[in-house]
Amino acid sequence: MTRWPGSYESYWMETAEGPRHPGLTGDLEVDVAVVGGGVAGICTAWELARAGRSVALLEADRIAAGVTGYTTAKLSSQHGLVYAQLRKSFGVEGARRYARSQQEAVEYVGRVAAELGIDCDLERLPGYAYVESAEAVERLRTEADAAREAGLPASFVTDTGLPYPVAGAVRFEEQAQFHPRKYLLALVADLVGQGGKVYERTRIVSLHEGEPCRLTTEGGAEVVARDVVVATHYPVFDRALMFSRLEPHRELVVAATIPVDRDPGGMYVTPEQNTRSVRTAPYGEDQRLLIVTGEKFKPGTGEVGERHERLAAWTEERFPYARITHRWAAQDNSTTDQVPYVGRFHPGARHVYVATGFGGWGMSNGVMSGRLLTAHITGEELPWASLYDPRRLHPREAPSLLKAQGSVLKHFVGDRLRASHVDSVEEIAPGSGAVVRIGGRRCAVYRDESGEAHAVSARCTHLGCLVHFNDAERAWECPCHGSRFDTDGTVIQGPAVRPLEPRALPGETGASD
Repeated sequence: MTRWPGSYESYWMETAEGPRHPGLTGDLEVDVAVVGGGVAGICTAWELARAGRSVALLEADRIAAGVTGYTTAKLSSQHGLVYAQLRKSFGVEGARRYARSQQEAVEYVGRVAAELGIDCDLERLPGYAYVESAEAVERLRTEADAAREAGLPASFVTDTGLPYPVAGAVRFEEQAQFHPRKYLLALVADLVGQGGKVYERTRIVSLHEGEPCRLTTEGGAEVVARDVVVATHYPVFDRALMFSRLEPHRELVVAATIPVDRDPGGMYVTPEQNTRSVRTAPYGEDQRLLIVTGEKFKPGTGEVGERHERLAAWTEERFPYARITHRWAAQDNSTTDQVPYVGRFHPGARHVYVATGFGGWGMSNGVMSGRLLTAHITGEELPWASLYDPRRLHPREAPSLLKAQGSVLKHFVGDRLRASHVDSVEEIAPGSGAVVRIGGRRCAVYRDESGEAHAVSARCTHLGCLVHFNDAERAWECPCHGSRFDTDGTVIQGPAVRPLEPRALPGETGASD
């Protein structure tokens, strides 16, 4: 059994403490309200403030601390094996627009960091997509050809800096990696310096589209804005029915110290072995921090603790000199055609915009989204706007859309056909949770380390799927659309905006039944 560090925390969160921002307590009127304080929301708010708009950035928890605080922070136009697929789905010109928008985002971060004097551990390195099986090599050759045709500095190679052999790899030059919180917190400081407003612990629960638009917070405050940007990772408003075209997934991360002379000198990803991603970060004079990501799974499915053990074992096997110091997990959403949705929220939208579906490549896509959404709002035209338009629908999407919704239906119906996850509250061990039928209703019950049981409704407040317990992170997760809740029912991650309702255990009174 792997010895885990005491903290289940990301390195980025641990090493960049940001200032606290107040919650919104009264009504507010601005030109643009940006909902969501991750990379896409922060970049958008900052760009809009630089363009002369009055902006309010509204975050339900802490800025740069949700999905963005738990990324692996590659800043790259190398997004796995995507360019051959883009060429097939969108044509050569579509692949070129995607490539240009992503590579420009990489270069843009470097320019902004230099302009604002941001020390964010920015390093320029090659990126690799590799395979170990000879059977997959031809696919990599095709990918290298498609990426070159799209205008990227890509080539097929067989040598890498990894300490184990590969059958082949696509190498991308001129890529980058950085410390995301150091960069984004500096943007927020500049945003505030330009007069922008930042509010934390301010959850938006409703949106009324109009001229102007009106947002309502959980505490009852109203925000009036001409334009609204929804950058909440998974859109918290369902009027565009994006939940039917987005598929959430989580990936686990382990980080370990390695000697500086063992640095593999690049950023690596393979689709094999349920995904393995490798990069390093600065970590003192004689060490680097090896960051390994993988074990992709849908929220609410699978034994997360066992998956983390597999990832740690793989890391220790491939890098025997590594010493694990951190572990965490990240979540993202993929679209049915693998291209993010960035633009007007739905066909009837005039002043509401969205950024979502980054597919695990949130850093370059978040930067790109900030520039693209600002262009939409200020009336500028960017050549890749139509590629990312959320209102698009391509015939090639149909199989992926049906597969995603089939998975949702399986959980929505199938989970209800099961008698329960355990038969009684007494079966639940300290530090774990399970769904139990109590008084004819399914309850999500967590038993804390002291032995006290806590019960909430097992129905996700988004669309009613039954939640499952994540044993490693001690959270309730919805396998349908990825909402996550703390053990007391508090929303951790949307699309849900309302907590799980408390439930009374046998012998208790006062809780909702």
